[in-house]
Amino acid sequence: MTEASPPTAAERAAQVLGAGRLPEEWAATPLTVVMPTYNEAGNLPGMADALLALGLPGLSLLVVDDSSPDGTGEIAEDCARRHQETSGRRRMSVLHRTEKDGLGRAYAAGMAKAVEDGARYVLQMDADGSHPVEKVADLLGVALATDAGVVVGSRYVQGGTLSEAWGAHRKLLSRWANAYAGTILGTRVRDITGGFNLWRADAVHAVDLASVDSAGYSFQVEMKYRALRHGFDVMEVPIHFEDRTVGESKMNLMVQLESVGMPWKLRVRAARDARGGLGAGPSV
Repeated sequence: MTEASPPTAAERAAQVLGAGRLPEEWAATPLTVVMPTYNEAGNLPGMADALLALGLPGLSLLVVDDSSPDGTGEIAEDCARRHQETSGRRRMSVLHRTEKDGLGRAYAAGMAKAVEDGARYVLQMDADGSHPVEKVADLLGVALATDAGVVVGSRYVQGGTLSEAWGAHRKLLSRWANAYAGTILGTRVRDITGGFNLWRADAVHAVDLASVDSAGYSFQVEMKYRALRHGFDVMEVPIHFEDRTVGESKMNLMVQLESVGMPWKLRVRAARDARGGLGAGPSV
């Protein structure tokens, strides 16, 4: 009788996704959800309630508010107090920033604080309801099963879907943006622009948040590219991406222009580092 070979990373991930819930030890893993907000008063309370109702006792929520004029910061503090009264311990906190200087910088500030405070994993998540709360456990389970440095909630792997509210033009633009960035940078990540990403703490340390250039949505591309060049595995889990129902998108012309230019900037920098003997990093 031959001894069975241990399951591969892909097989362990499939077991996690099919189990329905995480083992108790995994569910208690210190995980901080970092959620930047700007004028998300209509969305935040429901998102906070849904996240903190998950069967993940190790999960906490860090809201990073950029002085929202609609009172989102105050609402976040109220939510944090309410959840502490219910659970008896602090599961939600708020980082107040004095100015609105980009999604990327808000994420960087929140992720740095989460790791500093002891999170083993950090999850980037939007406050507008577009990222599925029910997939949080799947991302954490796959990370623990495979030891991946980054797990992406992906719209563009098999099983991933987009909201029916997205028109054909918007869907085409999103796919083009991923293909554009992926081709320039030579990566195999299908959803390199996506913002629903789970990070292992050491991967957050390695990318050096303080030196990340991107202020807007291109932060997602730069972060994944840096992780790949540092040798971390990036895995993708299919999700359904929903359209926001409350509030307005923060995408503007300056953010779009930064997103177009950033892949070229990263590629040029990588080539310069290779010529200077700093190491090109592994193939991505």
